[in-house]
Formats: sequence, C-alpha cells, structure tokens
Amino acid sequence: MTTAAAPELLAHQAALVLNEASTGWILTSTALVLLMTLPGLALFYGGMVRKKNVIATIAHSTAALAIVTVLWFLVGYSLSFGTSGPATNPFIGGLQAVFLDGVRIDTAHSLAPGLPEFLWIAYQLTFAIITPALIAGAFAERMKFSATLLFFALWHLIVYVPIAHQVWGGGFLGAMGVLDFAGGAVVHVNAGVAGLVCALVLGPRHGFGRDNMAPGNLAYTAIGTGLLFVGWIGFNAGSAWAADGIAAVAALNTILAAATAALGWMFIEWIDRKRPTLLGLLSGIVGGLVAITPAAGLVDPKGAFFIGLIGGPACYAGAVWLKRWLRYDDTLDAWGIHGIGGIVGALLTGVFANAAINGVADGATVLKQALGLLSVIAWSAIGTFLILMICKFTVGLRVSKESEIEGLDYSEHGETIHG
Repeated sequence: MTTAAAPELLAHQAALVLNEASTGWILTSTALVLLMTLPGLALFYGGMVRKKNVIATIAHSTAALAIVTVLWFLVGYSLSFGTSGPATNPFIGGLQAVFLDGVRIDTAHSLAPGLPEFLWIAYQLTFAIITPALIAGAFAERMKFSATLLFFALWHLIVYVPIAHQVWGGGFLGAMGVLDFAGGAVVHVNAGVAGLVCALVLGPRHGFGRDNMAPGNLAYTAIGTGLLFVGWIGFNAGSAWAADGIAAVAALNTILAAATAALGWMFIEWIDRKRPTLLGLLSGIVGGLVAITPAAGLVDPKGAFFIGLIGGPACYAGAVWLKRWLRYDDTLDAWGIHGIGGIVGALLTGVFANAAINGVADGATVLKQALGLLSVIAWSAIGTFLILMICKFTVGLRVSKESEIEGLDYSEHGETIHG
C-alpha cells in the first residue's frame, strides 16, 4: 500500500513547528487588535463627532471590518504575504494563496514557523482592518456611505496590500533595512497620509471654522481610548510574534510612551489654551501609542520615554497648530495624530533602536527610515487620490448640503440616537 505524498509547500510557507506559548499569546493578541476597531475606534471616533453623525461614524469601522475581512480571504493575504517563487516581487506578493488555497492546518508562514498559518492570517487581518477605519476620521460627517464602501475596498487592494508586502512581506523596503515593528508606516503613516488627501479633496464641512463642531459625547471617546489602549498591547507586543522578552519590553514601552505623550500634550495645551482638557489627555495617549508603534520592540524604555515625550507635543502641533494654519478640515485628526505621530515615531526608531533589545535593530539609521517613509507617503498619497477620483466619477463623494446639515445618521442610514 502506497502512502500519498505530503502536499508541496507554497513559496512563502514553512512546515509548522508549533510553539504553544506563542500561539496562545497571538490568539489573545488577535482578539485584542480586533477589539481596537470594534468597539474601540468606533467609540473613540463616534464620541468626537456631532450627535447627528454618531451612527454613521460607527458604521465606518463596522464596514471596514466586513469589507477587509472578505477581501483578505479572497486575495489580500496572498498579495501581502504570499510569494510567487524563490525571487520575491519587491512591490506585491503572489496569487498562489488566493481563497487561502494551499493553507493547511500544518503550515506556517516562513516569517513565523512556530505559529499556525491560519493564526498568522487572522492576526495580520486585524491590522488590515483598522487601517482604512482610521482614515475615516478625516472624512467623517460628509462622505457618502456608498463612496466609503468603494473607497475601503479599493484602498485595501491598491494601497494597503502593496505597502504591507513592501515593508513586512519580503518587499524592497524591508530588504533595504526599513524598520517598522508594529505598523508605524504600514498602518499609521499610511492611514494618516490617506486621511489628509481625503480631507483636501473633499473640502471642509459646511460651517467649518464658523459653527460649533465640538465633540458630541466625550464619554464615548474616553471608553474608546481605553479599549484602544488595551488593544494596543496586542498590536505592539503581539508583533513580536512570540511570547518572549521582546514582547515584554514592547508591552512596557507601549504603556510608558502613551503616558508620557499624554502629559506632553496636556502641558502644551495648558500653555496654549490656558486649561487642560480631557480630550487633550485622550488624544495624547493615542498620539503616544502611534509614535511608539514602529519602535515598540526595538527600543529600551528610555527610548520609549523620549519617543512619547516628543510624540505627544508633535501630535498636538499637527492636530491643532498645523490644521489652524493651513485651514484644512481633518475632522478627527487622522493626519494630525496618525500621520504626524507615525512619522515622528518612525524617524525616532532610527535614533533609539537598540540591538541589545532586538538584533534586527543593528544597522538602523534615520536615513533608512526617512527613505522608507518617503516611499510609503508617495504610494499612499497617489493611490488615495486616484481612488477618490474613481469614487467621485462613479458613486460620488459627498452628501448634499441638506443631508450634511440634517446629519448622516438619518440621511444615509435612516437611524438616529434618541435622548
């Protein structure tokens, strides 16, 4: 009786050598990062818009989860982390794993041979989900929901997937030594730049600079911040892909940088506006979380402290002063916090990366980080602009003035918040 030969591994795969401790930690991290989008980001953003737009804003995060999950299964994972042969494409992955063909219970990705590949797919999916959801903060309160759906789908395939491959999946940015431990460039700078392009193309909300556009419910935003903070431990410490010392230092660095940035934002705001605000403290926490993301498992706590100390005021400058000077309407500061914070964190990774913490930090430079950022910024900006033009000339971009004044909750979804 002959035994059937084991199926041949795909180019990106390795035979699974199960590490149960790491598998348990990444299962937990996958849940934590998913928590960041729903309900974390949904509440964080939902609380900062006016009451008439809360449902529509929460719908953005929900739609991003649904659309990206399906696309990741169909083709996104293969194009991000798959390869078509021994020579990896520097810009985009292969099509061998579309519909997850070839992924089995006993396969692992070659980047993480101790984890089941199905888990690796799920963990990376959670990063792909939150990135377009972050962009929605820039166009909240004025973009048509149909345009949002089309934008999310095209942006995932044209912008997120190639950049993820270029930095993490064996592409040219990773090969040239650009360091991005948990998504400073792939997630935050990418989303921040896209958000700025969206804000500029759509133009300001009606009444911007004149009407009262204060947050409708800061309690929602505070709860959302707490959920984001907890989830970010999975985001950063999970990016060690193992239950080890790097994961431990990444977790500590994440908490330290967020706290330091919150204080930095608060003191700058206190000087600038003569009083500290809860929204400022919450925004400072998120700014610190963004800034430490590319460096979390590459620096020691002293480095994390300085990244937070610089990142908090830098995000304040981006979200308050820069927006005031240039008068663009980045509704919820997707660019001001995620774009600016991600750029600052990525550059400071080149300053503070410590080979004693993580061997891959050896050879890190600010120049490499800057070149990587320029590439990501250019790809994201050009790709986003082209996608917006597709949306504009198909389903249209903005709701009518009457719908915007009425509020997108009712005009787009036929729902309202009572009480």
